[in-house]
Amino acid sequence: MKPSVVVLDYGSGNLRSAERAVARAGAQVTVTSDYETALEADGLVVPGVGAFAACMQGLNAIRGRQLIGRRLAGGRPVLGICVGMQILFEKGVEHGVTTEGCAEWPGTVERLHAPVLPHMGWNTVRAPEGSVLFRGLDADTRFYFVHSYAVRRWEMPAGSRLTPPLVTWAEHGEPFVAAVENGALCATQFHPEKSGDAGAQLLRNWLSTL
Repeated sequence: MKPSVVVLDYGSGNLRSAERAVARAGAQVTVTSDYETALEADGLVVPGVGAFAACMQGLNAIRGRQLIGRRLAGGRPVLGICVGMQILFEKGVEHGVTTEGCAEWPGTVERLHAPVLPHMGWNTVRAPEGSVLFRGLDADTRFYFVHSYAVRRWEMPAGSRLTPPLVTWAEHGEPFVAAVENGALCATQFHPEKSGDAGAQLLRNWLSTL
């Protein structure tokens, strides 16, 4: 039986392309902003495009922050994509304005220091050993990015008794966080739904965890 996945509609994101990609990967997909439907699904995808502040405004309007928190408290998987990854961090800073994020991870989303922005196109990533998202994918595999902002420093303190998250890095002008795997919570800065066969494999790998 196919796992049920909700692509969260909060007014920001490539909803239909995400819906099609997750469906092709093997899920039964619903696009909705309904809180209870999203809470009960086997998996939740949180897409996002545009500005951090606008995404948080849309997310808060449908109680999305509480929804993500409740799912994670119950060990129910969540996958953030692009700005849908960024809003999982503590805060975002754009044009001198700081916006509070979901604070599932410490860290700040900032403008990249790079000669050309936005970072648009295909790039390799450096996935850590033990990654589930990148299982079966070679080190030279490329994924599709479109962004000017990212998490430039991983700020979770070392020495915790909890299992440390698996952090994947990429580089455009400087290193930045390209993906995180942290128990039930996973996220990618790139767009798996636009990354061809590599993105399809990553989505299948995520669905295998549901």
